[in-house]
Amino acid sequence: MPCPKNDLLDPDKIKANLGAPCIGRDVIIFKSTSSTNDIAAEYARDKSNNGLVVFAEEQTSGRGRAANKWLSDTGQSILCSLLLTDCRLNPELLSLTAAVAVAETIGRHAKVKWPNDIFLSGKKIAGILLESKTYDYGIAYIIGIGINCHQQKHSFPKELQNAATSLDIETKTTCSRISLARRLLARLDHRIETAQTDETRIIELWRKRSIQLGHRVTLVFDGSRFTGNCIGIDPEQGLILQLDAGAVRFFDAAHTTIAK
Repeated sequence: MPCPKNDLLDPDKIKANLGAPCIGRDVIIFKSTSSTNDIAAEYARDKSNNGLVVFAEEQTSGRGRAANKWLSDTGQSILCSLLLTDCRLNPELLSLTAAVAVAETIGRHAKVKWPNDIFLSGKKIAGILLESKTYDYGIAYIIGIGINCHQQKHSFPKELQNAATSLDIETKTTCSRISLARRLLARLDHRIETAQTDETRIIELWRKRSIQLGHRVTLVFDGSRFTGNCIGIDPEQGLILQLDAGAVRFFDAAHTTIAK
């Protein structure tokens, strides 16, 4: 399905009615690029670009965690990267905050699968990739976000058709990507501000949306598999499991993947 003509991303329309936020103060949109995270990394060389958001109608080399690819046809998704050059949050808390903000953007039924996936109706609808780069002034964080919007079931590869979904599929309407982009920037701005003053609120919001809390989880940490009951999240150390072997252990997102 082609992108509706009135749904083409426009920086002025995305920034309209946002007020004076930090996030989205500057917006750049590419018709096509290899990866919005790579573009954001170039802008990260200048610390004054804090809050810049890079959108693309198409990514030719979009990526997720663990070398996974993010697949999307032109104009079918929200594909963007947020640049933070002056962020006081640690990576674990920033990752949780981004997940909460993206889930809130999608709607009240959206769920978070730690560390970086958003689910709706039991299927993946969005993904997040947090990367960091070191420059002369310090560390810059880049939050890559992909949200499926206009895809239909046949849009996904056959092996993903029962595992992935989109807003159009779930709502049985044609969503507005411009409205969604505005809502995303507003939620990111609000929740990052929340995290800076009240990290317990972010944990509370994450717990309400987690699909893993209270359930058995098998994950891979530095090449070894661990299985246990998910009993919580720590804003600095990551996912907390009560392991089958008896110990309680923390797993940070940078070195952990959820086993298939």
